[in-house]
Amino acid sequence: MRQVLAAAMIAAMTTAAHAQVSDDVVRIGVLTDLSSWGRDNSGPGSVEAAKMAVEEFGSTVLGKPIEIISADHQMKTDVGVQIVRGWFDNGKVDAVVDIPNSGIAIAVHNMVRERNKIALLSGPGASSLTDELCSPNTVHFAYDTYALSKVTASAVINEGGKSWFFVTADYAFGQQLEKDATRFINEMGGKVLGNVRHPTNTADFSSFALQAQSSKADVVAFANAGQDTDNAIKQSGEFGLVQGGQKLVGLLMFDTDVHAIGLNAAQGTYMTTASYWNMDDKTRAWSKKFLARANVMPTMIHSGVYGSVLHYLKAIKAAGTDDPKAVMAKMRELPIEDTFVHGGKLREDGRVIRDMYLAKVKKPSESKEPWDYLDIVKTVKGEDAYRPVSESKCPLLKH
Repeated sequence: MRQVLAAAMIAAMTTAAHAQVSDDVVRIGVLTDLSSWGRDNSGPGSVEAAKMAVEEFGSTVLGKPIEIISADHQMKTDVGVQIVRGWFDNGKVDAVVDIPNSGIAIAVHNMVRERNKIALLSGPGASSLTDELCSPNTVHFAYDTYALSKVTASAVINEGGKSWFFVTADYAFGQQLEKDATRFINEMGGKVLGNVRHPTNTADFSSFALQAQSSKADVVAFANAGQDTDNAIKQSGEFGLVQGGQKLVGLLMFDTDVHAIGLNAAQGTYMTTASYWNMDDKTRAWSKKFLARANVMPTMIHSGVYGSVLHYLKAIKAAGTDDPKAVMAKMRELPIEDTFVHGGKLREDGRVIRDMYLAKVKKPSESKEPWDYLDIVKTVKGEDAYRPVSESKCPLLKH
């Protein structure tokens, strides 16, 4: 009898040890831009997307409540780091989500590894996050500079855009995007004629537009984001770059950018995206629900926040614990399935391998309803869009 009781107690203790949640709550912190130039493509929409993931999953996991909190990093690295340090030290936050701005994301990504927490990134683009800087604690969910530049540059060069000029945001993301795009342009027989760097949150792009125009490049590529992209493309239109025969390429553009620029100025612009609201009945239904809450259609950052939070919660349930090592192992093991991603896979370097879409902005006459802005020109399989293992500098990958 004693042996039976002892075995039962050991079994109960083992189950309790495995089915555990630290601090009796799963707390997810959405670190985003609520007040600066990335607000529309991330911001309040990212907070709503995280909440929608919890609503879809259920309000508890392993019998414990799930909480979403949020904060504004103001596009300042010191502010973002201070917030996350406070979340980890005093706020009992288990995972940090979103983080638009690659400089801030890299700093937090390093902190997450040191503190044994998890980063679920859909906002930043720097491909170095899953290359030389890779970490076992980070998930790069939505897009990166490698995929954006490869898919877009390949398409535009095939259409005859051989010579390029870059208008680049002068921080980690913009520099990485220009570097990645330059590589693919050169590999495909194109040529970069020049570039100009600008500070973020720039209002006046007139001198940059004139330099791009005088370069006489076939393609003017904008390696920037948010309101910088909006202002750059609008003002380039005002200076007649398109009328003069130059193609405009937004290396990172969102539906919200097209909305802000307007179809008149943005029409014909190529862009690459990880998701689009108007793909099928399920994406349309989810996106219209999101629109009612966030007042914008979801960008790939928003759908990435939703997808990464949902996958994280599924992994906690499957692992029977919120221990980061066990959860990351389950996130790599489970296929990624949500409204926008089908058959996705988390690689050892933290890169989510998922389909990407080459899109072209519609003419005003082609748009049939509000937010009907994009033609999906081509679906590119994740294996063809993202950095192959053979090229990676990540020590976590077995070459």
